[in-house]
Amino acid sequence: MKIERFEDIIAWQKAKELTGDIYRQFINCKDYAFRDQLQRASVSIMNNIAEGFERQTNKELNQFLYVSKGSSAEVRSMLDLALEFKYITKEQFQKDYNLAIEISKILSGFIKTLSS
Repeated sequence: MKIERFEDIIAWQKAKELTGDIYRQFINCKDYAFRDQLQRASVSIMNNIAEGFERQTNKELNQFLYVSKGSSAEVRSMLDLALEFKYITKEQFQKDYNLAIEISKILSGFIKTLSS
């Protein structure tokens, strides 16, 4: 199946869901630097998928997918701190952490497919 638009990429769709969750959960967080960094990292996952796709070469898409994977790891790291600082509940942490892991796995599969 040929992907016509970046919006059709499952990893992008899930990254958009994760970003929405993070924005909603941290809307009232007064630790602005923390909140902004977490939001930027989550947006970075989806935007790098989009930008890489629009470059229209597998080599460049691959590079941007790796950046997205890095941003996914950053989100997981910050979610861990958010839980420790009691900014989010264990349930919120688990939902978003698992979603970030799922995105990372999808990205790994996508990278593997592009590389073969």
